[in-house]
Amino acid sequence: MADIGKTAAVVGAGWAGCSAAVELAGAGYQVTLFEAARTLGGRARAVEINGQLLDNGQHILLGAYAETLRLLKLTGVARDAALLTLPLQMRYPPGGAGMDFVAPRLPAPLHLAIALLRAKGLARADKMALARFSTTARWMDWRLHHDCSVSELLARFDQTPRLTALMWRPLCLAALNTPPERASAQIFLNVLRDSLGARRSSSDMLLPKTDLSSLFPQAAARYLEARGGAVRLGAKVQAVRPQGDGWQLETAADDAGMHADMVILAGGAPASAALLRPLGQAALADQLDAFAYEPIATCYLQYPPDTRLDLPFYALVDEPAQGHWGQFVFDRGQLDPAQAGLLAVVISASSAAGELGREALAAAIAAQLAEVLARPALATPVRTQVITEKRATYACAPGLARPPVATGLPALAIAGDYTAGDYPATLEAAVRSGVAAARAVRRPA
Repeated sequence: MADIGKTAAVVGAGWAGCSAAVELAGAGYQVTLFEAARTLGGRARAVEINGQLLDNGQHILLGAYAETLRLLKLTGVARDAALLTLPLQMRYPPGGAGMDFVAPRLPAPLHLAIALLRAKGLARADKMALARFSTTARWMDWRLHHDCSVSELLARFDQTPRLTALMWRPLCLAALNTPPERASAQIFLNVLRDSLGARRSSSDMLLPKTDLSSLFPQAAARYLEARGGAVRLGAKVQAVRPQGDGWQLETAADDAGMHADMVILAGGAPASAALLRPLGQAALADQLDAFAYEPIATCYLQYPPDTRLDLPFYALVDEPAQGHWGQFVFDRGQLDPAQAGLLAVVISASSAAGELGREALAAAIAAQLAEVLARPALATPVRTQVITEKRATYACAPGLARPPVATGLPALAIAGDYTAGDYPATLEAAVRSGVAAARAVRRPA
């Protein structure tokens, strides 16, 4: 039970902040959610470009994202209407140099065994390597005594070059947004444990049918306001100061700010560091400021509305030396009929691709699609748009120290996908962090 009349302030309306706000509001607290921008969602949000709503990055959720799915349900989001559920798969365009791996809807681990037997484009040595990896990882309980890079882990498990290129590298980039040679093997194993190593439904791939702001942040805002809370957009919190038994938040000069009994700082790591440093939290602020980051670029290509792929998405072989930068292509029209003819191509850890410039990158992506899909018309889209999130995620390096949500200050916690946890910088990590922060600051009745 919540203390009657207790107030809470959440600074930052990304997925972590929205999750913290929902958790506190559901427990009966009066919550005010502050967001400096005019759009909810943080680094997973919708942006309006030329009258069209596009996500700042294409996301795939997993059936293993239990907290995200719980909060979607709690805030009134109908899963089947909001998400397209697909079985675990790694499918490349037919006729190319890729593979076709699809898990049937059978109990685990039988679904993986059948998928491996049926997989096309893999030699016997590749299939044996994948079976060996899965068996050994389960025997190890998905734990390493000492963290290392994903590349080192794959070498230790004698994974073949082809399997590494077609399965492990794209999975690592998609999950950790960090190249295998400098990505944490333990965090990678954690993701595999909760998807490949769990029940069959945990490995399902969930594709949003709506924009990311609508998917959860806007539903969270409605949930909050229905319980007497408030959402303040365009309100940048400039300082948080102790006052009495709680905290005073200072915003713009023409704004009165507010007093709150408890505070959660859920902005990006640099923004939270700036608010923590004046509170005597220099060590924590330094840790937040020390994160290195990886970008993600999403290239949108609009074609005539009757343009359609055979599947909702394909994996692509990224070969920069050949001018092939795309790693996954999504047919947005199969997710949202209003976006018919719109393809979204994702480039994770995209620093090198970004050096091309937006127009050159879009042209290269269009040429790649035309080639690998054997559809020359794809080389000439009607229009293109490249959206790059320069600080999409932190670089998930081996042994990276991530701070807990607790700050040591009374009734003040931090939240974000960069806080300590099993997962890399994913939507689920952000949601879990927000929930944990809310529970950390709650005061018993």
